[in-house]
Amino acid sequence: MAVVTAAVGAAMVIGAGAIADGKAQKAAGRARDQKNDAKFQMEAARRDRQDIINPYAGITDLSGLASDLSSQITNPFNSLQVSTAAAEMQAEEADIALANALDTLEMTGASAGGATALAMAALKSKKGVAADIQQQEAKNAELRAHGERAAQDAQVAATTRYQDVTIAAGARAEDAAAQGQIFEFQAQEARTNADINMYQAMYQGFAQQQNQAEIASSAAWGSVASGLGSIVGGVVSGPLAAPKPPPSDRKLKKNIKLIGKSPSGLKIYAFEFINKIFGEGRFQGVMSDEIPEEAVIKYQDGYDRVDYSKLDVEFKRI
Repeated sequence: MAVVTAAVGAAMVIGAGAIADGKAQKAAGRARDQKNDAKFQMEAARRDRQDIINPYAGITDLSGLASDLSSQITNPFNSLQVSTAAAEMQAEEADIALANALDTLEMTGASAGGATALAMAALKSKKGVAADIQQQEAKNAELRAHGERAAQDAQVAATTRYQDVTIAAGARAEDAAAQGQIFEFQAQEARTNADINMYQAMYQGFAQQQNQAEIASSAAWGSVASGLGSIVGGVVSGPLAAPKPPPSDRKLKKNIKLIGKSPSGLKIYAFEFINKIFGEGRFQGVMSDEIPEEAVIKYQDGYDRVDYSKLDVEFKRI
């Protein structure tokens, strides 16, 4: 009767373990798929990052909008003419006066000395006229020189303004184009980095979920083994009631610290189990990936156990 009861109990334990393992395996599968998708997206974002650019290449120069107005500047004094009309009239009046005076002398019978005096007076008058003309010409020459200098100064100023407008327009165009490209590059770079960080966080989160699900799967079968051991222990004694080997897979442990070596050279570690179902507190033991293969027991849950009877290391709580 005890055997039948034990068999029923064992079936229930195994069934419960199988259900728990199935749920854990599905959760692990979903987490693995999501992790792989996040990794793909992260690698795609890194692969598709924009190329480094030169923001000062290909800019548009707007200096052509400026016009050179220096050609419109003229010398207003360049075409001045000497006005000789008044001088000519004055000379003509002097000649007429001289002729009238000679006629009078001739009619009155005046002496030749009087005619000579009149001729000298007429000559002096004409010299005054010539001096006046020379004075006008000098004044006009001075005005032309002044006008030429003013025209040259204005032309230089206009050319300078034109060059200033050209340089300023070109500089504004270059700066605007460069700053625009810098803004676009930085904005895209920030967005890409944010995507990469997001996918990396998703990858790490799903990897942790997968690891926890796999641990839960292992724990499910560990509970089965523990339950079966209790059932068998209640029915029979001897080898069937012997405790199962402790898990020694590195993936099931945390806070791992090397504390020594065995006489045969095996590394001895202190550690804690991630899942407290395997035991609470710190333990002493080995890592299954560092010991001889004949002492490693492969379990269906994918995690290794160790047969410490084949090693010179003791597994114990410390």
